[in-house]
Amino acid sequence: MNTTLAAPSPKPFKRRGSTRKRAPSYISPPQSQETHDAALHAIRNLLKGRTSYDAFPVSFRLIVLDTKLNVKKALQCLLLNGVVSAPLWNSEKSKFAGMLTVLDIIHLIQYYYDTANYEAAAADVETFRLESIRDIEKSLGVATPPMLAEHPNSTLYKAARVLIQTHARRLPLLDYDTETGHEVIVSVLTQYRLLKFISINCTREIQQLHLSLRKLKIGTYVSSNPPPPNPENPETQNPYYPIATATLDTPVFDVVHMFSERAISAVPIIDQDGVVVNLYETVDVITLVRLGAYQSLDLTVSEALNQRSPDFPGVVICTAGDSLGTLLQLIKKRRVHRLVVVEGDEEEKKGGKKGRLLGIITLSDVLRYVIGEVGIGESVEEIAGLSAGTGTPLSTDIISW
Repeated sequence: MNTTLAAPSPKPFKRRGSTRKRAPSYISPPQSQETHDAALHAIRNLLKGRTSYDAFPVSFRLIVLDTKLNVKKALQCLLLNGVVSAPLWNSEKSKFAGMLTVLDIIHLIQYYYDTANYEAAAADVETFRLESIRDIEKSLGVATPPMLAEHPNSTLYKAARVLIQTHARRLPLLDYDTETGHEVIVSVLTQYRLLKFISINCTREIQQLHLSLRKLKIGTYVSSNPPPPNPENPETQNPYYPIATATLDTPVFDVVHMFSERAISAVPIIDQDGVVVNLYETVDVITLVRLGAYQSLDLTVSEALNQRSPDFPGVVICTAGDSLGTLLQLIKKRRVHRLVVVEGDEEEKKGGKKGRLLGIITLSDVLRYVIGEVGIGESVEEIAGLSAGTGTPLSTDIISW
């Protein structure tokens, strides 16, 4: 597994030389589909015998936002605490009211950019309340986020299936106060936390997940048969279809539109040869908005990257020849939310270009493969029935972080 740390330099923007680090290797067992499938089965059995409580870290903070809070204060709270989402609480009804995510703020930015000027947006964000965001999203025609939640005693397998079914990146865990009968927000189970739990507690099984990402077809890859060019649909002229891409000269708002329209959280930045030089994320946009720099949405990506925090962790890359086990080992070592797949030695031997964009892998893709697909329309009750696994747990000691 290769990692490239590519933080932007001070103006003028220059591409820094990359440093590559390979994750610690292990002695690979004989590569067979049988051992790979057996490892997946064992991981699923572990999750069927453990609850969401088991995945909680020893100590953690929970940020909960009242729906009466205005957007600017909510953004400040998220960024100051280093989180990108938080449960919402309706204090009038003493009830869970959904999740606030960075994508909600992206929708709000797009709405104001399309319907108002910078001054109006800056004034409204001071008074606009979180409870009104859903109305904005309806006016944009975007899907309303699901309101599903789980009890902390639900099995991790069931929680994972709900995450896959709803295409959500996080699942609120709710309990009830026995005295008042009101809901209590206990925590939020994220895809990252679930996958890290697996990576910590299934070390032996992960070493058996030795088949390549190319063979497993995990992630989204540049299509070898893109649709014919259509002048009325610019997307069909994208040589990296169906992956959304941008260059250093792309205006930031064009990327904001990609975030909102596609419900994605990052876009690879490529050069004229398709080589990945950086990544622009939703958090980068939120930082600009929190500072009141609405006019910065007209900047190019290159100019905007110069305002990024110097502690940006960098772009994590891999090749299609890397294994799922290596990927999960990386998740154990660092906070990874996505990996950009680039052409490596194997593609270069066939006439490709090393470092050129080949695909992108999200935590959703990894979780969907490890847990298994969920049928469209499958009910939560059916998922609950699947959580009563009979497999023997891999171990009795569960490690949190």
